[in-house]
Amino acid sequence: MSTSTSATSAAAAKSPGPVGVGDRLRLWWNQLSRPAQWGVGLPIILLIAAMPVIRPPLLTTPDTDFGAVMAQFGMYALLAIGLNVVVGSAGLLDLGYVGFYAVGAYTVGLLTSPDSPWNKTGADGFLSDKWAWLAVLPVAVAVTAISGLILGSPTLRLRGDYLAIVTLGFGEIVRLLADNLENTTGGGQGLSGIAYPRVGVTEANPFGIFSIGNTAEPFNSGLWWFWLSIVLIIVVLMFVGNLERSRVGRAWVAIREDEDAAEIMGVPTFKFKLWAFVIGASIGGLSGALYAGQVQFVVPTNFNVINSVLFLCAVVLGGQGNKLGVILGAFIIVYLPNRFLGIGDYKYLIFGLALMIMMVFRPQGLIPVRQKLLAYGRKIWQAAGRRSREEQS
Repeated sequence: MSTSTSATSAAAAKSPGPVGVGDRLRLWWNQLSRPAQWGVGLPIILLIAAMPVIRPPLLTTPDTDFGAVMAQFGMYALLAIGLNVVVGSAGLLDLGYVGFYAVGAYTVGLLTSPDSPWNKTGADGFLSDKWAWLAVLPVAVAVTAISGLILGSPTLRLRGDYLAIVTLGFGEIVRLLADNLENTTGGGQGLSGIAYPRVGVTEANPFGIFSIGNTAEPFNSGLWWFWLSIVLIIVVLMFVGNLERSRVGRAWVAIREDEDAAEIMGVPTFKFKLWAFVIGASIGGLSGALYAGQVQFVVPTNFNVINSVLFLCAVVLGGQGNKLGVILGAFIIVYLPNRFLGIGDYKYLIFGLALMIMMVFRPQGLIPVRQKLLAYGRKIWQAAGRRSREEQS
């Protein structure tokens, strides 16, 4: 019996299986129970949250406030997660994702800025200055989701380059509307004085910890916005992760791999593509609302097409379909130009060259996604092979 068991183990070791550090880490993580995963992940999250306070010498940005850089990273991470739903999970090429980012930001600006004719704060409005941003946050998400539904309903029957061109046009239309509707959006002057959470008000800091005026080191406004973005990222990751493990996620994988085959097998591809588009749009609107509250000022030039390409670059560099991968991509996009200010003016050139190199040598990204369906099929094949060898021995 011992000889048979050792022979079986040796044969299993020779069978094809996960290789590489990333696959082994993923396999180890998947074998943990959910409480054990939280037990491992929570200290890592707390360590990341403490980075702007600890300010590691090799990681901090010497010429830029590290807390502000990490706050920007939090916004870009949310954008990358939302765009990953559209591009990485469902395989829909969206070049105008910055439009949803703008819709979320301008929704908050229009409802809370004193420069807006639709301002609902102050003596004439029904929103308190203290909680106006938090009250408008779900409104921004809902408005952006509706805009995704309006855009996706007539256009998601297109594929490939045609869909990319339509979404690119949507992003430009949103920016041009914001630039030309001067009586509503302020035009090129933008909207200022946008609401933010008024918490932590003291005599030394009369406008609260989230105010731009909070420059106390290291607990400045950037640090508090970074911590808030971490909370939102965790909530969004749990929501998207549950979707990916459901039949919705399996339908997205089938559509991404071969839409025609998925249609033949009975998957309602248009419905699930629309789901992906609306969910991705709402996450983009959430990030836009976060941006509007943090800078307390929105202007059309911040929502140009080149930024949309930069968001897509974060997804492609990190690894399409992998949530942690796109977060890493967002960190690279934000951190490198702030860590090495000399490359800031050439970041689009550098990231463009990086994309070209990645497409040649590692098209799957820095942290590639592992298909769960294929992984389960491999496990079944390995189990069947072991059972067959046991019966033969």
